[in-house]
Amino acid sequence: MIEKVKQTTSEKLLLVLFIILGIITFYIFVVLPQKCLFVKNYDPKKIFFKNPENIAVLNINCGNIIIKLYPNISPKSVERFKMLVASGKYDNIAFHRVIKNVLVQSGDLEFGKKDNVNYLYIGKGKSGFGTIKSELNDDTEFKAGTVGMARTNKLNTEDSQFFILLEDAPLFKGEYTPIGQVVYGLEILDTITDDHRREYVLRPDFIKSFKLLID
Repeated sequence: MIEKVKQTTSEKLLLVLFIILGIITFYIFVVLPQKCLFVKNYDPKKIFFKNPENIAVLNINCGNIIIKLYPNISPKSVERFKMLVASGKYDNIAFHRVIKNVLVQSGDLEFGKKDNVNYLYIGKGKSGFGTIKSELNDDTEFKAGTVGMARTNKLNTEDSQFFILLEDAPLFKGEYTPIGQVVYGLEILDTITDDHRREYVLRPDFIKSFKLLID
């Protein structure tokens, strides 16, 4: 009769450790690289828009984020934003600030360029076009998907940087300039790389392209 060999406690712990390491390795090398498989990509050409001239398409690694702009609410800010989008200024710019499940921020044209990221000053850069006045609105809700102009702690310092909310932020109402709302692809923003230790990302993702639906 063959006797079963009993595992020692240390052997059991070692086995559990190997299983955990296997799961972690699988997640890092198999699941994470395929994160784009879990989100739907949207083709703006297959969607009807009532005012296509106010639609912007943000393209990142995992697909398109389609944004409806608010020229009637924040005319000067949307004018600046459209100009930067149409001229390709946002292409290859870093998502330098990412707060998981809260917001993503991009648009540093000076220090956030993919081929020349300045990690020391990123987030403080300028566009070269000067600042514009804040266009605050007490009637526009800042909910998940809202696109707003970023600024310093002072009003009237908006330039090129923008943020997109991943959750409702009622305290932002009347404090920041709203310029649009994500209408398709909000879930794609969840795939943008974040750093759980800090708001500013050391190895950021980049905008692939940002275009107006109608140039």
